[in-house]
Amino acid sequence: MNGEDAFDLIDRLVAANERAGLSDYEKAVFLGIWQGKTYPVIAEKISLTEQYVKEIANNKLFNKISKLSQENIKVQKHNFKSSVEKIYNQQSTQIINILPSTLELTNPFIPQQVRVEDANLFFGRKQEIQRIFELFNSGSSVVIVGEEGIGKSSLLWAICQQAENQLQRQSAFLDLNCVNDEEEFYQALCHEIGIPESKGYMLNRNLKDKRVLLAIDNVGKLTWQGFTRQVRDYLRGLAEGSNLRLALAATEPLDQLFNDSQDNGKTSPLAGICQEENIKLWDETSIRDLITSRLAMTSVRFTEEEIIQLIQQSGGHPRKLMQLCYQTYSRYLAGAR
Repeated sequence: MNGEDAFDLIDRLVAANERAGLSDYEKAVFLGIWQGKTYPVIAEKISLTEQYVKEIANNKLFNKISKLSQENIKVQKHNFKSSVEKIYNQQSTQIINILPSTLELTNPFIPQQVRVEDANLFFGRKQEIQRIFELFNSGSSVVIVGEEGIGKSSLLWAICQQAENQLQRQSAFLDLNCVNDEEEFYQALCHEIGIPESKGYMLNRNLKDKRVLLAIDNVGKLTWQGFTRQVRDYLRGLAEGSNLRLALAATEPLDQLFNDSQDNGKTSPLAGICQEENIKLWDETSIRDLITSRLAMTSVRFTEEEIIQLIQQSGGHPRKLMQLCYQTYSRYLAGAR
């Protein structure tokens, strides 16, 4: 049994238990540990900090796999491979019987409210992604603008996952909803990039040998108490060099979001360097494609009447559509019980 075979079965078992399989990062950590690699080596390969890789392993991956054991094995790095092999042997003879009935009852229209971090669940936006990387490659930074719940955070995350291949840059994802003030902003920034905690000149110096795509979600929080224009001026300074590109997500254009940018004739620091990519509602073709792709692995098929109703009621809004599809699918499940 090789690592890919082991991962495939564990991933399917986790999906059956938790309605979602392992993430791309969890897969990378899984395979790295299976191959006997150290955390620093794994971290370098997937452009994460060693500490974050340890958190993925200890707080997510090991716990999920431990739940699959019939002998209450506590999975850790030192017993990882032997534990997975034992679970594999326990479950492989049952997997064919277990999965069809279990997955049949798994609602495929998830997640509904949170950022999509599993590449297998991310849908569409291919044209937007292509345009955004064209802007990056031309030397620009980008701001993704769209209404609440339209999928900006998920798109931002997907861009980060492709940064290494398309831009030859390390990606760092920073959600400002988890940051309270400027002090925490610089701490989080350094942590995500994997450099010593620093500000100003020392931060510039620590970035000297880095090529980074810095993705900042919920950038509107920079208008809150605890933040000043100085942060935006500093980010602009970094993005004007070759070491760093910005990918931001906002609910409105930056020159409107940051009203102080027009005070005393000043220009907007971030609006001046970030090209806008406006995220639109899904059209009928995209909606139908989503429904078809999510139902493909189930025996359920929505009627044409149901699909038309979903199109009309959602208005093409991704989050609302997912919620409505989830409800529709749930009615099929209720009828099957």
